Amino acid sequence: MKELLVIMISSAIVNNVVLSQFLGLCPFLGVSKKVDTAAGMGGAVIFVNTVASLVTSIIYKFILDPLGFSYLQTIVFIVVIAALVQFVEMFLKKSIPALYQSLGVYLPLITTNCAVLGVALKNVTNNYNILESTLNGFAIAVGFTIAIVIMAGLREKIEFNDVPKAFKGSPIVLITAGLMAIAFFGFSGVI
Repeated sequence: MKELLVIMISSAIVNNVVLSQFLGLCPFLGVSKKVDTAAGMGGAVIFVNTVASLVTSIIYKFILDPLGFSYLQTIVFIVVIAALVQFVEMFLKKSIPALYQSLGVYLPLITTNCAVLGVALKNVTNNYNILESTLNGFAIAVGFTIAIVIMAGLREKIEFNDVPKAFKGSPIVLITAGLMAIAFFGFSGVI
């Protein structure tokens, strides 16, 4: 139980996928303009990452590794992730059209989000079992959600501040992301 807690805290906060590993920056910077949209993207990533970690771990443990096809893991993981994202996209389009519209092009980008694929590959590299893989995927997605919601909140506040002309737009967003990364670096001694 202690090992699972260490994996979850380490994955969500200490080794935050966006702020310390710099994976998943495209949706992090693109969807973090409003807190509602960022939270919706975070929810979608939590679902996709958790289920993708579970499914890819099962496929690797019971099919690829025993049959000696572990060299196909990247291709198989990409196909699984793409299928899951299509499922999420269809669900949001039918159930929550406003969120589907606000996420726009960034929802299909979860397919190419290197953070999702990175988690599946990290689970194999760390030789996690199925439970550890699923919890790791969930925790990393929660860390992504924490980072994107904090960034969205900061961007909403920055909008009302007097920012010098040279720093308006992308420069202030990148500076803010850098400062967030430094702040999260402070957690590195926790585990």
